Amino acid sequence: MADPTTQTRTLDHGTQPERFARGWHCLGLARDFKDGKPHAVEAFGGKLVVWENTKGELGVLDGYCRHMGGDLTQGTVKGDEVGCPFHDWRWGADGRCKQIPYARRVPLRARTKAYETVIRNDSLLIWHDPEGSKADYDILPPELPDVSNREIYTDWIWNTVPIKGSHCRELIDNVVDMAHFYYVHFAFPTDFRNVFEDHTATQYMASKGRPDVAGGYGDADMFLKSEATYYGPAYMINWLEVDYKGFITEVILINCHIPTGPDSFLLQYGITVKKPEGLDDKTANFIGKKYADMFGDGFLQDVAIWENKAPVQNPLLCEEDGPVYQLRRWYEQFYVDVADIEPEMRARFEFEVDTTKANEFWQEEVADNLRRIEAEKEASVVEPVETSEGAS
Repeated sequence: MADPTTQTRTLDHGTQPERFARGWHCLGLARDFKDGKPHAVEAFGGKLVVWENTKGELGVLDGYCRHMGGDLTQGTVKGDEVGCPFHDWRWGADGRCKQIPYARRVPLRARTKAYETVIRNDSLLIWHDPEGSKADYDILPPELPDVSNREIYTDWIWNTVPIKGSHCRELIDNVVDMAHFYYVHFAFPTDFRNVFEDHTATQYMASKGRPDVAGGYGDADMFLKSEATYYGPAYMINWLEVDYKGFITEVILINCHIPTGPDSFLLQYGITVKKPEGLDDKTANFIGKKYADMFGDGFLQDVAIWENKAPVQNPLLCEEDGPVYQLRRWYEQFYVDVADIEPEMRARFEFEVDTTKANEFWQEEVADNLRRIEAEKEASVVEPVETSEGAS
């Protein structure tokens, strides 16, 4: 029998799932769809059309007319319906064709794919299930108290980043990845713990910024306490307490995505800040923008990794890498039929990473970096050369 310690490890790239995840998916801030026009959203390997009806409600349908395939996102909102630009078949949010202006009657089979919708935390969420089940409202993300109150929280700063060449599981893997916060985001994760249960996966982390690099979370005066929970496969709420030079700020970060293809997704993230007492709106909004930029830079640091890495089904792990395989088992529940969900996919699982060894090494490495940086600064200082003309 071959000695496994002498065998070369190979990468199993695997294959992408043949379906998109079951659950609630966020399309963006609801207000961005409320302008009287049909909007296109790339999702689930196709296109959706989103529009507002006369009651202020948002409808979401498959983006292509069932008549002759016209692009409904290029059509016109007419009352409560969206009209196709090709022949003006008018579709309601329930998926039924309501009117064909040039026809005596509407065919009984004139139905298209409609999505159940919810406005949650100012965002539009839709239910997607390959099995076609009714939406499960019991597993919606929680409503955040006062987050819509502009007297208490700053307005949302919302950004989107299209990701090509990566399955959205790459994003989910970060939930358990303690070490990447040092190497990618320039922070010391001093405490790191995970809890998976039912449809939720949570990361608890405390960290402080590195003093030897800039960008991301790299600031020696920055201390973070983070609780980040995925509610289903695609919507995370991240509660953050940011301590910068003793000034405490409460930040809410929404991290969500919608799959656009088997190896692509649209990353979305939104930031709002609880307005500190005694600060005017201008200053509070300035703080919100600063943190939006900082966490946005952090996402872009991840994107740079995803766009260049290989997919790995069989990652080779050390003890400090955390419960990668357990997280992936939890995530698998959203890619199988409900009848095929196994108890272990939803069972409570807890794991805490011992960060002692990692931080001992990292502190030494950072100290070496700081000494090198200081030496380079000293070496770059050129002593002025005294010339004969300048001599007294």
